[in-house]
Amino acid sequence: MPDYVEINDLLLRTIIGINPEERVNRQDVVINIRMEADNRPAAASDDIEDAVNYRTISKQVIELVEGSSFLLVERMAERIAAICLEDERVTRAHVRVEKPGAVRFARSVGVSIERSRDDHPDLSPPA
Repeated sequence: MPDYVEINDLLLRTIIGINPEERVNRQDVVINIRMEADNRPAAASDDIEDAVNYRTISKQVIELVEGSSFLLVERMAERIAAICLEDERVTRAHVRVEKPGAVRFARSVGVSIERSRDDHPDLSPPA
């Protein structure tokens, strides 16, 4: 049974979308990340060096999203998954990116993706 490290409801503002007004006005996006990792080494050692550091990953995601101007949420989700998988302890990344209020009468719209190290062969294999 896998272990998970989660980042829930990360609310950021960015340029995202294909419509002209979306290319100039920042919009809210809500990001949820679920990373599969073996948390037993960190649980045994109580040492941050043995853990997936969600603070570091959050900072990288914030930097990516706030500095980006993607056309599609699919591309944003893919890049976020790649950031998660850069940590060799993470074996799979589940990413959901939502745009609140993007569609009338809907709370939000978004995409969910799941990626593994096999989907990113440019990453070094886990030790």
